[in-house]
Amino acid sequence: MIHHLKTPLAEADLQALRPGDEVLLSGIIYTARDAAHQRILTLIEEGGDLPFELSGQVIYYMGPSPTPAGAVIGACGPTTAYRMDEMTVPLLQRGLKGTIGKGKRSEKIAEAMKTYQSVYLIAVGGIGALYSQVVTSSEVIAFEDLGAEAVRKLRVKDFPLYVGIDCRGRDLYE
Repeated sequence: MIHHLKTPLAEADLQALRPGDEVLLSGIIYTARDAAHQRILTLIEEGGDLPFELSGQVIYYMGPSPTPAGAVIGACGPTTAYRMDEMTVPLLQRGLKGTIGKGKRSEKIAEAMKTYQSVYLIAVGGIGALYSQVVTSSEVIAFEDLGAEAVRKLRVKDFPLYVGIDCRGRDLYE
């Protein structure tokens, strides 16, 4: 089953998804890895303004390679998702509807996806150069000093992904 989804995501968009389903995602997504997550959590704790509105949004765990001349972005393959497990729930509590990465997530995250009606989408590792071709725009919007780990706002068109954990907490890896 192939699902065409557009961001921002609504809970209704997620109800038909099942583990293993293919998703073609279009719209705006945001990148954040370990260091950016730490800073976002600090902003939440301190009551500061976040670099983007979390409600309905998707975070891609990715740090691109350098951008070649004339390209929108360098290779942009996924980072191992479980590294963000301890930092994900506070974002889901604030309306984040999707995360993108590679590999298995913890049982805690599967339960949180169910509780907060969100999904974990899997990107295939090793094909970052191909993924760069579905990115139509890229701009750093926060934490530029983090280099490849800065928060980026990406516009994607038909980004091919797989459902890893659906909004009922069912896990493809189980």
